[in-house]
Amino acid sequence: MKLPSLDEIRNAQRVVYRHMPPTPQYSWPLLNRRLGTEAWVKHENHTPVGAFKIRGALVYLDRLMREQPGLAGVVAATRGNFGQGVAMAARLFGLRAVIVVPHGNSVEKNRAMLAQGAELVEHGEDFQESLEFARALAAELELAFVESFDERLVLGTAGYALEFLEGAPPLDTVYVPIGMGSSICGMAAARNALALTTEIVGVVAAEAPAYARSFRERRLAEAPARTAIADGLACRTPHPEALDVIWANVSRMVEISDEAIKAAMRACYEDTHNLAEGAGAAGLAAALEEKAQIGSRRVGIVLTGGNVDREVCAAVLS
Repeated sequence: MKLPSLDEIRNAQRVVYRHMPPTPQYSWPLLNRRLGTEAWVKHENHTPVGAFKIRGALVYLDRLMREQPGLAGVVAATRGNFGQGVAMAARLFGLRAVIVVPHGNSVEKNRAMLAQGAELVEHGEDFQESLEFARALAAELELAFVESFDERLVLGTAGYALEFLEGAPPLDTVYVPIGMGSSICGMAAARNALALTTEIVGVVAAEAPAYARSFRERRLAEAPARTAIADGLACRTPHPEALDVIWANVSRMVEISDEAIKAAMRACYEDTHNLAEGAGAAGLAAALEEKAQIGSRRVGIVLTGGNVDREVCAAVLS
């Protein structure tokens, strides 16, 4: 996949900014003290859906509307944040949105998608099963299927990365959680477009190691997705185009245990009073795990989302 240019990213940002402002990046003194260095947090938990996924959804559906003027609606598969983004974008563009989620999905993320006007369908035991069903359902309903990894999604997420890299002081290393891969590919696009040397580190859940295993073995390797806290990282089958970008642009992968992710969720709340869902806290968890290696390097941490169910949050914080 060819990564977007600087002009293409800025044009995509204009699409996004019609519906939301840029999100902030802050350096928090307590977090800096905890890490022993200067850290900057990109607050994608401050978007209208509480996660970065709205950016890619807006860009994707904007292009889809221009390519298919008579489009009636879309179908997507999700564990929550992507579905919220697609549902919001569809509502703004006057489209029908059918969202497929696996059984046992986050109750509060389901409610949020319904509140955006989406029709919710439960199918499958994990995201991969939901994805395969959603693709068939789109054909049956004669609606457009919204891919879970696509160059249009990368173009949208590259917008937050560009904001981050231009808004913070020069970053030596940036930690980016990986679900299906659009976020880290967007970060690579923005870094390359700005001709920076920032090191990009991918972060996965140890209980969902497919991308880390694929990165290490230089082949597409599936792995069970059993993480109980980071549903946004619960990928069983990596996307080949995402892997190509990751192999070419990411320096290494960090695998984080569910317990380390929970500890990072607590640290985020204590030091910044921001809620981070499991996937959203993974970047901080990786930075904390590599604290000794970081030294005095200035680091960036992408807080990809804050949509954690109340009961889960209460249990983690306690």
